[in-house]
Amino acid sequence: MKDITLLVMAAGMGSRYGGLKQLDSIGPNNETIIDYSVFDAIRAGFSKVVFIIRKEFEDEFKEKITNKYLGKIEVKFAFQDLNFLPEGFFCPAARVKPWGTGHAILTARDLINEPFVAINGDDFYGRQTFKVVADFYENESELFSMVAFQLDKTLSDNGSVSRGLCTLKNGNLATVIETHDLKKTNNNIDSDRRIKLNGLEPVSMNVWGFSPKIFEYLDHMFTDFLKKDGNKLDSEYLIPTVINNLIFSETENVHVLKSGENWFGITYVEDRSFVVKAISNLVKTDQYPENLF
Repeated sequence: MKDITLLVMAAGMGSRYGGLKQLDSIGPNNETIIDYSVFDAIRAGFSKVVFIIRKEFEDEFKEKITNKYLGKIEVKFAFQDLNFLPEGFFCPAARVKPWGTGHAILTARDLINEPFVAINGDDFYGRQTFKVVADFYENESELFSMVAFQLDKTLSDNGSVSRGLCTLKNGNLATVIETHDLKKTNNNIDSDRRIKLNGLEPVSMNVWGFSPKIFEYLDHMFTDFLKKDGNKLDSEYLIPTVINNLIFSETENVHVLKSGENWFGITYVEDRSFVVKAISNLVKTDQYPENLF
């Protein structure tokens, strides 16, 4: 198995959820959603995991999550900080919002020299998701990829969500458009866009596969972003925007892999009971052991 790294974006506070939901226990023995992602990554053949966190949560994060991985997988940390900026740029004094997923991934550039897969820390992706992307990088090392999910398998019963709706061309990603206010209404799915949706559409759930080449693109485009939007207090440098730019400029192709898993995560407080029940069912059907680590 070639070396492949899991990059977990876990620096965000859940504003709607009301806390650091990445540390919330949802498994039968106080496992977190992150624990299940790391467990799936290990059995898919990943050799290292890099966590992007905020420095002030390092001790709590290690105590509750990563200490248990000792001897199971190599663990590294990158710290997302508002002042991690290119030379000559400064963070506005009133800014509190993180710079976004593109900036988060860029903070890990000195820790990764092999193909890697970036995921959210508060999403449950399922075993197949990690296997399909690990299998892809067994034979590839330079290509970019994305694991697509089926829209109706990614919605919440407790409120609207945002998803990256995708279009494909010849097996590659053509566009990914952030679509908001997605929610079930009778037999339909509504959104903030005037489009018809049947639930079968492919969506991005932030499972991206990259070679280290992505760091060069992120670095260059982040400078352009800061020149244009760096003084705005709510601007975000997002991975889908970077990917769309690379596709439209014909700089890179992004191969689309598909997962048949039912995604779930904790967007709203009310989602937690569903997630706990779903995990319990997976344990009862022997898809996961009762004690992960």
